[in-house]
Amino acid sequence: MKKIQIYTDGSSRGNPGPGGFGTVLAFNGREKELSQGFIETTNNRMEMLAAIAGLEALKESCHVTIYSDSRYVVDAQTKGWVTGWKKRGWVKKDKQAVKNVDLWKRMDRAAEPHEVNWVWVKGHAGHEFNERCDTLATEAADGNSGPLIEDEGYLP
Repeated sequence: MKKIQIYTDGSSRGNPGPGGFGTVLAFNGREKELSQGFIETTNNRMEMLAAIAGLEALKESCHVTIYSDSRYVVDAQTKGWVTGWKKRGWVKKDKQAVKNVDLWKRMDRAAEPHEVNWVWVKGHAGHEFNERCDTLATEAADGNSGPLIEDEGYLP
């Protein structure tokens, strides 16, 4: 299997507010950048969509390492939260519905054909690809990389 690195970041101007994500896929010294801006969303949704976009861009099963500065995304994957939510029908231990369930399900489907390793990186700490993803995400949130679209799963 190919070894792919996916670097991600999300941004929102206000929370909620206009938002965007930035993703860099790296393989064999080549990089591909993805980004999109949204009219109204949250930072957590953009962090999630950055990872989803990277996974959905893959055309075959791969060994993937996803780097994110979002504890929300990384901890949900590495601490077994997603597994527990799925077992309980997307309900948390406190019996409350899981927020952003549309994206958690989408992320779960996108990750399924791959071997995924989730790695947390400190944001705004000089990590080259994390900084690039931050730039992509903020430019997208500001509408500088194309028109903002609706986040159809966002519920205010």
